[in-house]
Amino acid sequence: MSRRWTAAVTAVLAAFALACDGAQGGGNQPDPPAQPPRPGLPTSMAALGDSITAGFGSCLTLAACQRNSWSTGDGARVESLYRRLREVNPAIRGKVHNESAGGARVAGLADQARDAVRAKVGYVTVLIGANDACRGGIDDMTSVSAFRKSLDSGLAALKKGLPKAQVLVVSIPDLYRLWEVGHTNDRAVRVWRDRVCPALLANAASTAPADRTRRSTFRARIDAYNQQLAAACRAYGSRCRYDGGAVHRVRFGLDLVNQLDYFHPNVAGQNKLAEVTWRASGLASRAD
Repeated sequence: MSRRWTAAVTAVLAAFALACDGAQGGGNQPDPPAQPPRPGLPTSMAALGDSITAGFGSCLTLAACQRNSWSTGDGARVESLYRRLREVNPAIRGKVHNESAGGARVAGLADQARDAVRAKVGYVTVLIGANDACRGGIDDMTSVSAFRKSLDSGLAALKKGLPKAQVLVVSIPDLYRLWEVGHTNDRAVRVWRDRVCPALLANAASTAPADRTRRSTFRARIDAYNQQLAAACRAYGSRCRYDGGAVHRVRFGLDLVNQLDYFHPNVAGQNKLAEVTWRASGLASRAD
């Protein structure tokens, strides 16, 4: 065999080996380029609110469980807004903050908003107000005027600190419906007694006029809060979107709340909140 022929064969074999090596991922192959952010979709987000957004009671104990949050949860059991966004816009991966706190009322919204500002996020969800109504009694509930004042203060902190961020304001769930579906359940009534949202759920099985009046007053207060949430979002401007009452219209049943306090959403309930808010947010259409 001639030297020229030997050299040619050697060159072909070397080229073939290099090609195979590259196809199998060997050698010093460059990493695939990072996917660019999807236009119109946020690359960071924060959640403000109370124990509902903190995922309280969704991990089989009466404690916060943020991985199951309808908004920012990163666990496998809840298709949160964050996980839905991450599927279509990987640029948001890991850039998520949950500033919600159990027991939070609207008076604490401004502090949570300032935390979101420090995180420099581009998208913020707000679900607040249940604890302003769930007090010891009707006289202890936050007045509608005080609710609006604190709400405006919190949203103003967001607008000043994050002028380009998009904000989703979510309606308060229909807690009165929870009483409707649960007041004939003996176990739920025992759990609620004097320790879960007393302004609504105390004496849950009673048909006395005073108890009926208290519950109807509570229901009206939630409706008034939701009206203020909608109005405050309109006043905020084009970067704020109200869910249009979508969450309040969810027909919660006992199958969507945990069996420890019969009040906070379980995994199924958190998934329902995520599904409804995803549609109401307008993100779904931008993700297509």
